[in-house]
Amino acid sequence: MAFTIGRKGEHIEQVNLEYFNIGLLARGDGSEIMIQRIVKNNLFYIYPSDNPNVMEFFYILRGEMVCDLNGEKIKLGPFDYYTAHNLKEPVHFTTLTDVEYLWVITEPTFYQLSDEITSLKNVVDEVEKKDRYTYKHSERVSEYAVKIAKKLMLPKQSLENLYIASILHDIGKINTPGEILNKTGKLTDEEFAIVKRHPKDGAEMVKDLYYNEISKIIEQHHERLNGSGYPHGLKGNAILLEARIIAVSDTFDAMTEDRSYRKALSLHFAVEELKRLIHTHYDEKVVNTLIEILKEEGKI
Repeated sequence: MAFTIGRKGEHIEQVNLEYFNIGLLARGDGSEIMIQRIVKNNLFYIYPSDNPNVMEFFYILRGEMVCDLNGEKIKLGPFDYYTAHNLKEPVHFTTLTDVEYLWVITEPTFYQLSDEITSLKNVVDEVEKKDRYTYKHSERVSEYAVKIAKKLMLPKQSLENLYIASILHDIGKINTPGEILNKTGKLTDEEFAIVKRHPKDGAEMVKDLYYNEISKIIEQHHERLNGSGYPHGLKGNAILLEARIIAVSDTFDAMTEDRSYRKALSLHFAVEELKRLIHTHYDEKVVNTLIEILKEEGKI
């Protein structure tokens, strides 16, 4: 017989990131009960499980969010709840306020958010402190990438890998000197060679994690379809689809945000530039999907 009382704020385990935290409250027989908090104006999603028998239940304790379901935006608040079983495609949500909800799932999930992932996200935060022009860059890239992946109907495992890889894609820049990251003029060949190390450095930093699949995605996110990218000059389908998605998301965000060497470019210019580089640099389907998303959101 087992009977356990938990006090407010107690968890079996907890993972804290800047924009969300999740605590494991109880587990047994393959099921888990968690409490998750997500800050205002953040995107999150639930996606199909590889096991069609898995059931998920979410009960909102506080805050408001919008559910994007089949093109309809449904507002949810305290004491509303939703369930997911045998999903065919991901369901996306956006938090309107800070949100807290109870999450029950009938398969082990929490282990996927380990302390190692948290520590690596902290490294990314340090990178973005070194380069003041890329603050929140990784989170924006992740948001674009997940939206694209949803449209392309990527399977659960690919979504998981893409999400983590996009958050950590620039982690290798922790080894790049701040004076290079913040240089206002053109980089010398020697300086650019140092910058070009970051995909391999990042891949090396994550290769021993449970999420070791993301190592190749991170390593390839600067590869280009015609072989002009780095670090390996891969071509076409030799580049993972997840890496091709991050490449487009990363480039779009870089063009539309201020950088040390220039002001942000217009959305129209960025889109036209991506279109111009289809087939040589970027995947046509990925670029067109991003454009479709930007149109749906009224941004272009």
